[in-house]
Amino acid sequence: MFRLFPDDSKIPFMRGRRFGIAFSIILSVLSLVLAFYPGMEKGIDFRGGIIMEVRTPGPADLGAIRTAVSRLDLGDVGAQEFGDASTVLLRLPVQGDEGATQSAVNRIRATLEQVTPGTRLLRTEAVGNRVSSELFVGSLIALGVSMLAMMAYIWFRFEWQFAVGAIVTLLLETTKVIGFLALTRIEFNLTTVAAVLTIIGFSVNDKVVVYDRMRENLRKYKTMPLEELIDKSINETMNRTLGTSVTLLLSALPLALFGGDALAGFAWTMVFGIVASTSSSIFIAAPILLHLGENKLRRGTEAPVAKPLTAGKGIG
Repeated sequence: MFRLFPDDSKIPFMRGRRFGIAFSIILSVLSLVLAFYPGMEKGIDFRGGIIMEVRTPGPADLGAIRTAVSRLDLGDVGAQEFGDASTVLLRLPVQGDEGATQSAVNRIRATLEQVTPGTRLLRTEAVGNRVSSELFVGSLIALGVSMLAMMAYIWFRFEWQFAVGAIVTLLLETTKVIGFLALTRIEFNLTTVAAVLTIIGFSVNDKVVVYDRMRENLRKYKTMPLEELIDKSINETMNRTLGTSVTLLLSALPLALFGGDALAGFAWTMVFGIVASTSSSIFIAAPILLHLGENKLRRGTEAPVAKPLTAGKGIG
């Protein structure tokens, strides 16, 4: 049977634990800096505004479209190709109430018809400032609640040390995903929030498998040094970890490459998150357990010791 990772491997992963944790913290700090400067590229869900997708009879002249639309005094209007040369995505700032929004859409449609006769309006989306603000706050609450729920689950199933290791690792992973979105200028919208939540679920599932093997080995090898025991547990679960990660990558990568602009943000976020969560299970979550101390982890795993008989008493 083909194995991605040899069954008898004895790679000392914990030797690089200090470098792994330090490198991860540096990346997370840089990601937070990028999240504030230059900042996230918020989508219409969180920023508010109007999106219009139009299709021209032939290849679109973006320069002429931008010039014509800018004369309407509707604010900073952006135009870009969307999928192919004849499809254009227009972005407008919030125009006010529903009447002002409809008026702006009609004016742009009439202008495009003059610039490029035969242009068709494929779709229009409009989100107000209040709605976008509520969606943004709601998405942050969803991320926070999901992390707390994961921590509670691991705390209930294992011990508190495992829960601490998992939640710290999830925080480091999430900040890296945020930095990836800020660096690549992928829109931060409801779709990418769904990708982040999916990554959190996958990451916790992966860590539970590794943690479960660690707990089994803590009971099985009572005198083995903790560093050696953690290395053994990671090596024993590596085939499962790599198999799951590669399977997800083979599903997400085609979407990122060929799924078009509508799915690209979700798919590329998933690809990065899968790689980040797989590596963190090895180089972050496990070393955190090691630093929490062997005595605390081994507490409760020792076999019960029989009490010696009191002198002068026999077995009746």
